[in-house]
Amino acid sequence: KVKAQIEEKEGKTFDVFTAVEFKTQLVAGTNYFIKVHVGNEEFLHLRVFKSLPHENEQLSLHSYQGSKTKHDELAYF
Repeated sequence: KVKAQIEEKEGKTFDVFTAVEFKTQLVAGTNYFIKVHVGNEEFLHLRVFKSLPHENEQLSLHSYQGSKTKHDELAYF
């Protein structure tokens, strides 16, 4: 659901966009930290926020880290 948001920020499209790992953090909603394979040996770490159900908002890309590898630890950021 956030692929278009990351493509806009990066200024390119990704043929491959597969989540391979995730962690969650409960706040006033949920932060999802997601490791995404975007082709070749390139990975991105995404921080996606999901608001509480009564707020009825879309998932939003909060921040991301590029230039990651398959073996980089997915950590909170």
